[in-house]
Amino acid sequence: MDEAIRRWLERDPDPETRGELERLLAAGADVELADRFAGRLAFGTAGLRGTYGAGPNRINRLVVRETSAGLGRYLLATTPEAARRGVVIGYDGRRLSDVFARDAAATLIGLGVRVFLYDRCAPTPLCAYAVLARHAAGGVMVTASHNPPEYDGYKVYWGDGAQIIPPHDSGIAAAIERAASEEFPWCELDRAEREGLLTWLGQETIDAYLEGVRRLSVRPERTGREQLRVAYTAMHGVGAAVAEAALGAAGFAAVWSVAEQREPDGRFPTLRFPNPEEPGAMDRVIALARAHDAELACANDPDADRLAVAVRLPDGTYRQLNGDQIGALLGDELLASAPPDAAVGTSIVSSRMLGVIAAARGATAFTTLTGLKWIAAGAAKQTAAGKRFVFGYEEAIGFMIGELVRDKDGISALVAFCELAAALRARGISVWQRLGELYRQHGLYLTSLASIRLDPNHRGPPIGERLRAQAPTTIAGVAVTECVDLAAGVRRQGGREEPVDLPRSDVLLYTLADDARVIVRPSGTEPKVKCYYEVHETVGDETVETALRRAEAHLAALTRAHQTELQALQD
Repeated sequence: MDEAIRRWLERDPDPETRGELERLLAAGADVELADRFAGRLAFGTAGLRGTYGAGPNRINRLVVRETSAGLGRYLLATTPEAARRGVVIGYDGRRLSDVFARDAAATLIGLGVRVFLYDRCAPTPLCAYAVLARHAAGGVMVTASHNPPEYDGYKVYWGDGAQIIPPHDSGIAAAIERAASEEFPWCELDRAEREGLLTWLGQETIDAYLEGVRRLSVRPERTGREQLRVAYTAMHGVGAAVAEAALGAAGFAAVWSVAEQREPDGRFPTLRFPNPEEPGAMDRVIALARAHDAELACANDPDADRLAVAVRLPDGTYRQLNGDQIGALLGDELLASAPPDAAVGTSIVSSRMLGVIAAARGATAFTTLTGLKWIAAGAAKQTAAGKRFVFGYEEAIGFMIGELVRDKDGISALVAFCELAAALRARGISVWQRLGELYRQHGLYLTSLASIRLDPNHRGPPIGERLRAQAPTTIAGVAVTECVDLAAGVRRQGGREEPVDLPRSDVLLYTLADDARVIVRPSGTEPKVKCYYEVHETVGDETVETALRRAEAHLAALTRAHQTELQALQD
């Protein structure tokens, strides 16, 4: 380890992290040093994400430079005309994101790769958009999305405008390993600009994106938009200016932003955790909505690639919708005016309701692994087959409308949702009432997520292996009628077994006799599992609220019983 530390100190361009490492050495902090040098920060399909600090197992300027050198060399080796086509680089408002972005640019340019660099912090969707708009070979977005303030990250896009998927992740990772042991070129940005290797992206690109968002609208009429009242928060992120401009261009005049959360601030001073799905994270925007009697309280996460919505109920209170409810509402809205060859997509852990809606409208629905990168890949397959992709989403409030951006886009989703709410307002009904209409028409699908922490001292095989060895025949006292094992790539039903056309992944999906569904995703690094639950109820001669209470009770009972059963597997 001493040699690794010495070499790191020689290569690190940042006096702050060099000083940090020297202080750890002087203090004899062997455990901390061992953690920082135990390996490299893992590069996968989401790129890099880690806490700030010195060493290869943290995010810092040297790691960003080595990562950029590996990415650049991989692009040059695999992508025709990569140097000429170039790489788009964007960054969010975190403490060192702008520094990392410039380091990435100077490294790539040093390799002879042209760079398109945003001249300001900007939403993640703008990076993905510019990759397509510029016909670039790839893209880099420096962001840690909704992680706490001590995190930053490095997200990579391929030339198709989507996040990388295998085999590019492993190919880039191998190239980074080689770059970490080699010297790599460098080009100062002033020189790069003079030589035509650096192009700054600014308002012109943002305006082109905003025009693309406007063209996504399925409602050319603007009835009710000026009257719709919307409260919004950027959660100390980079979404406010673009989101407000997009809403204004779409005709929404009554929009209020949470002032103390409007400007980018990587410390996130008013939030315990900058994730709009976390309890309490939307308290301020809901309070603002209440103060202005707004129909909607909306939030983008800090890099503005996700959208959260709370809607006003008839009694004046606000209810936050989950990702599946927003997905059903947007999917139905977009399919209503879509052509017969339309296609929509969801991830395996998302609700089945969009598929039911699509079937009722004669559209194609497909399912992918978790992550918008897989939905983007599925959309490309549908397009190649002659279909028109109109919408995709995952339950973690990530939405993709059309192909303007081949990733999550919280800005276009915000505008589309407000357009839906305005059209409903013109009809005299609320968003909540429209969701009730969909439940009555297609069935009430209700979902939840529970992360279950297991005993870390338990000795025995991982939970996934135990579930495969002791395949449950019932869950919560209800018979299992189907099991899909994505690690094995098979579907088992009624004694029959058939292959499943999805990439291998450590996921188990169980369908029960009452049409409830349980999905288990064991963690490969921690003693816990993520469990996704879905119940399906019909709405009979009763109010939707009554059916919803019944579904909520069913969902809670299923969750409790299944967690108890998983815990018992350790005994």
